[in-house]
Amino acid sequence: MTEKKDEMYRVELIVSALLRIGVVLSAIIIIFGLVMLFVTGETGYPGETYPTSLTAIFSGLSTLKPYAIMMFGLFCLILTPVLRVVVSLFTFLKEKDYLYVGITGLVLVILVISFLIGIKA
Repeated sequence: MTEKKDEMYRVELIVSALLRIGVVLSAIIIIFGLVMLFVTGETGYPGETYPTSLTAIFSGLSTLKPYAIMMFGLFCLILTPVLRVVVSLFTFLKEKDYLYVGITGLVLVILVISFLIGIKA
């Protein structure tokens, strides 16, 4: 029984580290975009527009447009809990805890559907 507790403790450490790293990395990217905005004085986009699709964000990243950098930081922040769900899914699969595999899989499907609905809106 202690082996299972040790395994769960390691998984919790991995998940918490993933969340911390995701949030810190997102903050660093957003701050870098803000610094670029203040240094250049330009958003990289005409008027009050900004990139709203992944294609536009990655295209803007290649030319170091400040708004694209900040949007990428927000994308990373949104992706962080999704990665946590994916890690949890594989953890429950490894443990053969199929009830939680089903629940976590359902949560992942709901997240994917919400992203797809958001893309079309």
